[in-house]
Amino acid sequence: MNEQKNTEMAQRAYELFKTGDIESLMGLYTDDADWESPKTENVAHSGKRKGKQQMLEFMSLVGEHSENIHFEPRETIAQGNKVVVLGNYHWRIKSTGKEYQSDFVHVCTFNDDSRITSFKEYLDTAAARDAYTAA
Repeated sequence: MNEQKNTEMAQRAYELFKTGDIESLMGLYTDDADWESPKTENVAHSGKRKGKQQMLEFMSLVGEHSENIHFEPRETIAQGNKVVVLGNYHWRIKSTGKEYQSDFVHVCTFNDDSRITSFKEYLDTAAARDAYTAA
């Protein structure tokens, strides 16, 4: 495993996400990659996804339901075929007008070609649920 190359690919993925270049972002994943965000009440895009088509659906739902105010990967830790990214984001929910902030942990698993085979997200699900829930 090339930890340096995997770290560079993870950092590239965040750059592409922040600029909205989803097509190039998908090129960093294997065709059958797993994507998981904790299942959260009232959050349509939460849960597990498999493959690029379902990941694109996830991205579409995120854009449809929320607006990113701030997104900052702060620290990257690599070991073996995994890269862990610690960061913070701030979202505004379109349907409720509410905002939430959360620290996040993202765990990316890479294959031997430094393509992402798995993405798993950890966040403050209570804050997300509350922001997505109408008053």
